[in-house]
Amino acid sequence: MDRRSVCLLLAMLWVSAHLGSPGLGLRALRRTTGGRRGSAGLTGEDANGVPLRRSKRGWMWNQFFLLEEYTGTDLQYVGKLHSDGDRGDGSVKYILTGDGAGTLFKIDEKNGDIHATKRLDREEKAFYLLHAKAINRFTNEALEGESEFIIKIHDINDNEPRFTKDPYIASVPEMSDIGTSVIQVTATDADDATYGNSARVVYSILEGQPYFSVDPETGLIKTALANMDREVKEHYQVVIQAKDMAGQMGGLSGTTTVSITLSDVNDNPPRFTKTLYEFRVNESIELGSTVGVIRAMDADVGENAEMEYRIMSSDGPGMFDITTNRSTQEGVIVLRKPLDFERKRQYSLRIQVENVHINPRFYAKGPFRDDASVKILVEDVDEPPVFEHSSYTMKVREDAPRNKIIGSVNASDPDDKNWTVRYSIDRHTDMDRIFSIHAWNGSVFIQRDLDREEKAWHNITVVAIESSECDNPRQFSKVPVYIRVLDVNDNAPTFATNYETFVCENAKANQRIQTVSATDPDEPPGGHSFFFSLAQEAAGKANFSVRDNKDNTAWIVTRRNSYNSLQKSVYHVPVVISDGELPVQSSTNTLTIRVCTCDREGNMKLCNAEALTARAGLSTGALVAILLCVIILLMIVVLFAALRRQRKKEPLIISKEDVRDNVVSYNDEGGGEEDTQAFDIGTLRNPEAIEESKQRRDIVPETFYPPVRRPPPAPARDNNGDVRDFINQRLQDNDSDPTAPPYDSLATYAYEGSGSVAESLSSLESATTEGDQDYNYLSEWGPRFKKLADMYGGDDSDRDS
Repeated sequence: MDRRSVCLLLAMLWVSAHLGSPGLGLRALRRTTGGRRGSAGLTGEDANGVPLRRSKRGWMWNQFFLLEEYTGTDLQYVGKLHSDGDRGDGSVKYILTGDGAGTLFKIDEKNGDIHATKRLDREEKAFYLLHAKAINRFTNEALEGESEFIIKIHDINDNEPRFTKDPYIASVPEMSDIGTSVIQVTATDADDATYGNSARVVYSILEGQPYFSVDPETGLIKTALANMDREVKEHYQVVIQAKDMAGQMGGLSGTTTVSITLSDVNDNPPRFTKTLYEFRVNESIELGSTVGVIRAMDADVGENAEMEYRIMSSDGPGMFDITTNRSTQEGVIVLRKPLDFERKRQYSLRIQVENVHINPRFYAKGPFRDDASVKILVEDVDEPPVFEHSSYTMKVREDAPRNKIIGSVNASDPDDKNWTVRYSIDRHTDMDRIFSIHAWNGSVFIQRDLDREEKAWHNITVVAIESSECDNPRQFSKVPVYIRVLDVNDNAPTFATNYETFVCENAKANQRIQTVSATDPDEPPGGHSFFFSLAQEAAGKANFSVRDNKDNTAWIVTRRNSYNSLQKSVYHVPVVISDGELPVQSSTNTLTIRVCTCDREGNMKLCNAEALTARAGLSTGALVAILLCVIILLMIVVLFAALRRQRKKEPLIISKEDVRDNVVSYNDEGGGEEDTQAFDIGTLRNPEAIEESKQRRDIVPETFYPPVRRPPPAPARDNNGDVRDFINQRLQDNDSDPTAPPYDSLATYAYEGSGSVAESLSSLESATTEGDQDYNYLSEWGPRFKKLADMYGGDDSDRDS
């Protein structure tokens, strides 16, 4: 017999012992106002004084009990409905309605027996609410009013405990004490917890000893072993069992898995893998470059493995620094000062590493730090020459002679080999080759004359090159040299501007007419000091005097009363200007003073043309510009007149010597402004400029034929045969020429022939030798010209022309 059948049998025995046989109707008394059978008695009055009566309930039942999970082959008997009005004659009909009526529960309408048609599950539905009534089968008269009753399903232990999760995930810090809570598991049982021990669960641990334990009542898992080390074992699988029936034999059980991870704590110090680290580095590496990388190992993880590196001691203070790479927890040694193999070839450092996050619980076991030694070896690199200074500044007077040494530079090879250094000047910085340098000692000297006023500073670059024993350049370096040209008083002062002034005819003696100042390209250290005076050659007969104001300015003052522009309109005053430097430089500057007529207040009223121009502020350049403008205007007028003159029709033959091969005239007006294919009139004005390959634009020839040079005709018998042959040849050439003028043009050929008495067809000479010219040739040539015009289809005007 299986476990489920045993549980079912035990449940039926319990019900039989406590409730009697299932199927017996339970009589119950119930207060009702609708009972129609049974004795009645007075129980009092209601609020209206109506007597209340107690009647006995006619139904013989109230509640039924039914075991779940019935496994028999017959229908499970639930109970019997019976009314005391039933006489057993078959006249009573029982009707059942409510939960499961007709499907789960069926009633025998004749005797009231109720059976369950299916196996029921209490966990699915614990009770069913039904209604029953009894009626007369024949009259349908209700013998009993509708009454409510319950069929309750009794529980049996048919559900095992089930955990809420599977698996459970939990963690506990490593090195925890015994009894440290890890996680609580929970299992539920679908059986009725109010009925027996079917739903009473106890917990036990099947796997995971001796590391963990579980509370049997609560399911709380705790550590059972002290100082579990994550670095030894990190993950544990624990199996927990939940069993109902309070863990007794025959109870059902379920299991779950709990995955427990030991979380890390900082219980391990960092440790270097070596006690001595050694790195090699070139002396030429840049500042901030990485020299080497060291790393300490820590068995912890996460923030517990974070480390901090520091330099505890070094024989090169400030030469190196160490930083921590947070992503790799490595110590990165970087360079802070330049290395020099020739000065120091080896450095020793003491590096310490320590955890960032310290756990005080484990710090008492010992310091969470470690030390290591680092040796850095500097390797030699072939370096360029090194100058003593990063730049040089030199001074030289502008009057210094050529080949004078103005300074020197010095560079040396920092390497052990100490190669010889040769010097030169970068000619891109001294294009004029003003300076030169001694190739072996670095002395800088000048090669050309200097002028401070032209250039006060010269910036050149000196190149130092290592030269090996075989004169093979290896390394080089450059240094800027700034050369300042010192001033020498080699320029005389002059007027600050081109002064032009005037004096009134009615001027008085000792009257100031002009203030002058001076300029000097030299730059003395104490500033300029100019002295003004009148030239000695003009002092005896001077009409004006020069008064020095001692502030680098001077006044021009009249020396007499009144001036006459008719006697003398212009005065030239020589002014001597000298400076206060050594050697003293001076110059004579001429001031032009014009005599003008003024009013009483000294305002100019009338002056000569030159004075007026000067007073108006017109310089010589302005006058030249005005004159050029006038000339240009005259040229434009002349050109315009010439163009208008060219519009007139030119004569057929201009002169006796200017005889053209052909003259072309035409009467073609074209197609107006929109005619873009009109004949180019420019070819008529200059026939010699016609391009040979240019085609006619008024028509498109069907076929282009090159000009055909026909053989000359046989000699004529008459004297005019050569002229006829000439004209015919020209006509044939024009007919076959695609670049010929339009068809309404006339081509006239001036041919004198041989032995012509006219000598020339031009009529230009007839104007000068009127009366002497013989015009008889017209009678000879007239018919021929007329025939030529008729051949070209010209009108009368064409013939006349």
